[in-house]
Amino acid sequence: MTAPASTTPAVPAAAVVELLGRDGRAVQVQRVTGWPVRIGRSPACDIVLDDAHLAAEHAELQPGEDGRVRLRLLDSRNGGSVAGKRLATGDSADLPRSGGFQLAGVSLRLRTSADALAPEQPLIVQPSRHWALAPGLMLALLFFQWVDRWSAVDPDARWIDYAAPLLGPLAFVLAWAGLWSLASQIFQHRFPFTAHLRRALIVMVALQALEWLLPAVAYAFSWPRLMMLEALAGPVAGAGLVAWHARLVWPGARRTLNVGIAALLLLGLGLQVGNRQEQQYVFGPPYLASLPPPALRVVSPKPPEALIESLKPLKDDLARQARKDNEGGEGDADE
Repeated sequence: MTAPASTTPAVPAAAVVELLGRDGRAVQVQRVTGWPVRIGRSPACDIVLDDAHLAAEHAELQPGEDGRVRLRLLDSRNGGSVAGKRLATGDSADLPRSGGFQLAGVSLRLRTSADALAPEQPLIVQPSRHWALAPGLMLALLFFQWVDRWSAVDPDARWIDYAAPLLGPLAFVLAWAGLWSLASQIFQHRFPFTAHLRRALIVMVALQALEWLLPAVAYAFSWPRLMMLEALAGPVAGAGLVAWHARLVWPGARRTLNVGIAALLLLGLGLQVGNRQEQQYVFGPPYLASLPPPALRVVSPKPPEALIESLKPLKDDLARQARKDNEGGEGDADE
């Protein structure tokens, strides 16, 4: 006689139940030693959780006939849910492929030996050759700030006049990197202060260098339109820096963050253009407030006659504006 077919449900060879934190990472893992698996606050349960919103024996995991695991709610006040479907006492539902379910306010996940594991992630180790990059960038930032302040104050200025311009940006960068490191600690459980500091310093030093370089190049080659990049550099660099920091904090949401940051950048630039629509320039200063040394001049200077000739089209516009102003003044006088 042939033996009757076994009716014992197929159960996973090995399984664990993970308690998930707010970021979806497992904060506690308990091995399943036998089926069915009872979950609750009672020490008699197979999976013991310390949460006041759970019953002593809140739920039970049971192997199904098709190899899937089924969640059944026991006598509890707060119930649970599977794949967004609310479950009350006595209800049951098959767990989804992800194995996620919720009991009261506790998020859990069942992982079995049949589930595919995510590939091993490489361990990120900062190369030791970059140990001097952050101090070097800090010195460069201080140098740029010192030169700007030196060119703006009297030759006999006191050393205290340099304190705020030098230490203010440095304190801002350190605080900025610290806040982003705290965000990384919350979402990634690590505190990469040096990485955030290095990224902030790179962008700030690049902006300082660009602030020096653009006027010199615009003056040397008579490219006044080049100065519009100075107004664009700040918003674009700021948006890029935020996106660069966010890659360390939320690497899984990189695309969504980039789209959101780009949308805000375009909105800000559009408002800036709208604010300057009545002016003769959209971005950048209308003229150079200070000229670089004449030795940096590459192209030949234009004669004064060329300047006078270029101003002739403005004559009619100025005359029309003057008549308008005079007519308005006479109207006010009559009243």
